[in-house]
Amino acid sequence: MNPPDAALHDLLAASRTIAVVGHSDKPYRDSYGVAQYLRQSGYKVYAVNPNLRTVAGDIAYPNLRALPERIDIVDVFRRAEHLAQIVEDAIAIGARAVWGQFGVVDPAAAERAQAAGLIVVMDRCIKVEHRRLGMPRRAA
Repeated sequence: MNPPDAALHDLLAASRTIAVVGHSDKPYRDSYGVAQYLRQSGYKVYAVNPNLRTVAGDIAYPNLRALPERIDIVDVFRRAEHLAQIVEDAIAIGARAVWGQFGVVDPAAAERAQAAGLIVVMDRCIKVEHRRLGMPRRAA
């Protein structure tokens, strides 16, 4: 399910836009910290949370289908039981990859995403992998 390091590196290097599904507006939550790290690393990050209007001054979107541009990586901070619907939305919007954070694992959803041509990463933190792979921070 998880790609080899070289493929992860290529995915992170080629990506520009990341949707954080389950983005919190609370700075002490992991989703907030990871999203801020990604922003500081040069990615355009969209907050996806139907319960919020804004996060850190940016618009929060109710779902993936409401986003204003194509997304490279859908980074998921929701429970695994929500992953199947998130995968369907990621496929519908033409995302390149679905990335499930620690504990977000659904083999059937992963199979569906892979069958649709998406890269799938599960049970890994994008921030941890970004650092581990020595990815540079770049200008947005």
